[in-house]
Amino acid sequence: MTAAATTNDIQPVLQAKDLVKNYGRVVALDRSNLELYPGEVLGVIGDNGAGKSTLIKCFSGAVIPSSGEIFIDGQEVHLHSPSDSQAAGIETVYQTLAVCPALDIGTNLFLGRETRKPGFLGKYLRMLDLGGMREAARQEMSDLGLLTIQDMGQAVETLSGGQRQGVAVARAAAFGQRVIIMDEPTAALGVKESAKVLQLIRDVRDRGIPVILISHNMPHVFDVADRIHIHRLGRRVAVVTPESHTMADAVAIMTGAVESGQTEEEMSRPKSSMAGLDHVGHVVEGGPMTSRQATP
Repeated sequence: MTAAATTNDIQPVLQAKDLVKNYGRVVALDRSNLELYPGEVLGVIGDNGAGKSTLIKCFSGAVIPSSGEIFIDGQEVHLHSPSDSQAAGIETVYQTLAVCPALDIGTNLFLGRETRKPGFLGKYLRMLDLGGMREAARQEMSDLGLLTIQDMGQAVETLSGGQRQGVAVARAAAFGQRVIIMDEPTAALGVKESAKVLQLIRDVRDRGIPVILISHNMPHVFDVADRIHIHRLGRRVAVVTPESHTMADAVAIMTGAVESGQTEEEMSRPKSSMAGLDHVGHVVEGGPMTSRQATP
């Protein structure tokens, strides 16, 4: 099964249609939609409990949706495990610092993708090429700008929280082929390391690999995102751009103080087709007038 044609015939790299996820009587996703287009950074914002992480876990294979469809390059896929997601070219950086503390940096970077030594030692004795993995890890960490880590053979548990997140980000950048998903990648980082991660996101986008950035840090989202997906009560309520809306506008929509007035067709458009749209919202009864886009 293939996805329906999109505006301007630009095929989304990753698309979710009417995703639903229930935990008993709790509805985490309520017919949620998302489109990620080639070479863009899509910011995903929403209040706590809005369903952002559940949506992303559906893409990473950590959560199986109750219903709905997921498409990669127009072809429907079924992601039943993180391995399925990785095989499809989707890499995820989680906000929980998903590394193995007792293993060294090189082994963490190649976790699940370990390389063996060439020749007899690797083929028959199945010995791991620790030296090669550590050298590759050193290069990836250097490209990321995390030069404070000198020894790739040291255990990850000896690193600071920011350095651990740097290892996870470097792993995603090394193996992400189609899509890289970053769930609060700068949450545990200092100012300098956060700036390096944001620059990495730009570099990945410039290489043509689209990125989904989930973050509560609005300045970071507005700094790097091409489009911003606003999630509320388990579904998408608006898609804006840093040029069309301010951070105050996005917060007003995110909290329900202002409704965007966008249709699903408008929200599914790539950025190149959004310039002519009239993003006019209206104030919800009893809500504050916080958006410069809103009209009484």
